[in-house]
Amino acid sequence: MKKKNLSSYENTKVPDGSEFSIGIVVSEWNEKVTGALFEGAKKTLLKHGVSEENIHVRYVPGSFELTFGAKAVAEMFEVDAVIAIGCVVRGETPHFDFVSNAVATGLTALNAEHHNPFVFCVLTTDTMEQALARAGGEHGNKGVEAAITAIKMAVLRSEMIENILKAELEDDDDFYDDDDDDFDDDFDDDDDDFEEEDDEDDDVKKK
Repeated sequence: MKKKNLSSYENTKVPDGSEFSIGIVVSEWNEKVTGALFEGAKKTLLKHGVSEENIHVRYVPGSFELTFGAKAVAEMFEVDAVIAIGCVVRGETPHFDFVSNAVATGLTALNAEHHNPFVFCVLTTDTMEQALARAGGEHGNKGVEAAITAIKMAVLRSEMIENILKAELEDDDDFYDDDDDDFDDDFDDDDDDFEEEDDEDDDVKKK
């Protein structure tokens, strides 16, 4: 049976990343896997225009710490997206489920609460062989997929901010238009009062 590269993609469908800054937080646990994922992500970002100086990398001890690490990177640097890289391999205890669920829940919460997109690049496998197969092995490199996702989400974030700013400018224009109308009304009222006072003065002089 032919092995499928799950990370294959069309270059033409990936946006230009030259205007973006991307954060990456990498778990040191299962370093052979996470290191390969990181290399795949970094090479892909560079390939699609993200400059070396706009790739901000920090490391955390394990996958459980990825949530805090991703939040820290987003707050330390002016990034357009953050990639969280980790690897959790199932053992004979419930530890696998606790860590996997915690990371997924934490990164989901960050996406809901933060203005930056956070990309989930955490392998959760039954064996180390399965993890290596998805970290540059026969099934591709999930880091490549995460990098492409980060660029696409950075584009979406940019569009969102642009629309917010546009709406704020339109609100400001409406505000000043209303102020101008009020000013004109007040000015007209003052003119009317001034003319009435002039008429009264003329009446006094005639008497």
